[in-house]
Amino acid sequence: MRAYRTLPALALFAAMMVQSLAGPVWMTDADLTGTFAGRDISGEYENGDTFDETYARDGTVRYTDARRTSTGKWSVRAGTFCTIYDDDPAGGCYRVHKASENCFEFHFVARTQEQAGKAPGKPAWTARGWFANQPKTCVDGESV
Repeated sequence: MRAYRTLPALALFAAMMVQSLAGPVWMTDADLTGTFAGRDISGEYENGDTFDETYARDGTVRYTDARRTSTGKWSVRAGTFCTIYDDDPAGGCYRVHKASENCFEFHFVARTQEQAGKAPGKPAWTARGWFANQPKTCVDGESV
């Protein structure tokens, strides 16, 4: 009888292990557009620097951190979320993983939209962000 009680727990553990071995679940084009269009996020990089970004419904973006403010365009291309700035080459295209209810992890894959559509690189964790008007649910460190 005891063995039957542990079977559900073992099945859940096995499912979690398969998920972690398979890698992160990346947000789709529809998820990215539906989630970020018309929203403001706050975020932080691995080194602790913080930023704020606004993704207007018309495709414009405004980025602010302690050193600068930049404007540009945001778009969704080939499963990536791209932020390309008018005056700063630091933008790029990112795979996005929803780590928790109000936490999104951004993984850099390409500097331009064209690269993202043709030959994106291996995703590299860059930052996490959350909706600025809601409690942050991120935990320290990347989840994937």
